[in-house]
Amino acid sequence: MKSVSSTKQHAKPKRPEDERLPIGRTFAYGLQHVLTMYGGIIAVPLIIGTAAGMAQDEIALLIASCLFVGGAATILQSYGVKFFGSQLPLVQGVSFAGVATMTAILSGGQGIQTVFGAVLVASVIGLAIAPFFAKVIKFFPPVVTGVIITTIGLTLMPVAANWAMGGNPSADNYGSLTNIGLAAGTLALVLLLSKLGNATISRLSILLAIVIGTVVAALLGLADFSNVGNGAIFAFPQPFAFGWPVFDLAAIISMTIVILVCMTETTADILAVGEIAKTKITSRRIADGLRADMLSSALAPVFNSFAQTAFAQNVGLVAITGVRSRYVVSAGGLIMVVLGLLPVLGRLVAAVPTPVLGGAGIVLFGTVAASGIRTLAKVEYKDNMNLIIVAVALAFGMIPVVSPTFYDEFPTWFGIIFHSGISSAAIMAVLLNLLFNHLKRGNSEQQSVFVASPPRMVREDELKALQDGDHYEGGKLVAADGTEIPVVTAQQYQIVKEKLDKGEIRDVEDIRRICDSSHQ
Repeated sequence: MKSVSSTKQHAKPKRPEDERLPIGRTFAYGLQHVLTMYGGIIAVPLIIGTAAGMAQDEIALLIASCLFVGGAATILQSYGVKFFGSQLPLVQGVSFAGVATMTAILSGGQGIQTVFGAVLVASVIGLAIAPFFAKVIKFFPPVVTGVIITTIGLTLMPVAANWAMGGNPSADNYGSLTNIGLAAGTLALVLLLSKLGNATISRLSILLAIVIGTVVAALLGLADFSNVGNGAIFAFPQPFAFGWPVFDLAAIISMTIVILVCMTETTADILAVGEIAKTKITSRRIADGLRADMLSSALAPVFNSFAQTAFAQNVGLVAITGVRSRYVVSAGGLIMVVLGLLPVLGRLVAAVPTPVLGGAGIVLFGTVAASGIRTLAKVEYKDNMNLIIVAVALAFGMIPVVSPTFYDEFPTWFGIIFHSGISSAAIMAVLLNLLFNHLKRGNSEQQSVFVASPPRMVREDELKALQDGDHYEGGKLVAADGTEIPVVTAQQYQIVKEKLDKGEIRDVEDIRRICDSSHQ
């Protein structure tokens, strides 16, 4: 009986995201997720609170509320219940997509109550259309998802650069060599810790680098912990702390457009993390994820927060650490809830210098882009227009990144949608994929010189490893006797070769085992 129980306990989960880690590592990796997105989740309440003319204690309440709601939304999204939650390692938080719209509502003479009312109604509309919105999954083949994932990484790079420079453009030391040097040091720590042989240290490289970078910054007098002890230690977010919501039709319409953008970005992040985690994504799973997203957004104004969406930077953390467990992200959500209830802990995390986060962000966001490039490498480019789809969609997604004022003269609703590089690239990639790969009428047989396949050739040295009778079949290299020959990367080849020289490999299964372990 004991052996059966032990077998079940150590059985490999059916889905990568269902892996359970020891409780200590689970919360350590969860804290890493919180640190990665902390700067992003507090930025929106800071901006909106300032635009609304709030006092410092009121802005602090907004921040605590956003942490509390973001944590609860993260648990719902990653752990999931029936009909709600994609059950993927996705961190939820306040969406940046609504900042411009909410600021416009406030500048138009409306109060924060009108913002909350617009978010509530628009989110209910989003909740109603979530199942229909999820049906678009068939229009997201690798040529589309690859573009979206790559764009997510590229559009986040300015965030990392801003963090590395100090985060506050109006500060005297913004862009100073001290700030950039601190970011560079953190980046170097991430790379050094990633290179170490210990798998646990390598996976925790982001968290450890942030902690060490903060300690170094404190020793150099670059970290300020003076405000940690100021204010309440415990505080539960009070429902409707700023008054009952006000419902204004124009504000609701504008916010509904924002909600559609949020749904597009969350769909993109679900597809991205599914690709990174190598797990199956269905329209039902997207619908469950969107329902969780919209339910969280609808309840957020009750607890003084704003529309929720999946955080793209945490998708990068999943990619770089290889930790795909949704329970890790659920633990991170629990930490966020605690931070929302204990403002003193939130103030401690807020003391992490922004340049330290910038150094870690360079690796995180770059990894997202690299994951997208890996997906695009699997796309077939011969005798089709896929290269044009990738080229135009990527360029379209980069427009608001390289020229933030590009859409300033466009109608407000248009600017709200396309000011997000992720939404721009996603919309263009889907439309071009429809035009060239679904509506094939009018397509020429020789479609584009850009996708012409070059003459094939093989280097002589590549043939030396082959033997007479070896052949390629069904995507696998097969020997003359019918056995499969493992195909390894350059890094895996070196590992296997070293073990061969030591006599530690006896058969092909040993090679497969070593290669599988190197992917973990």
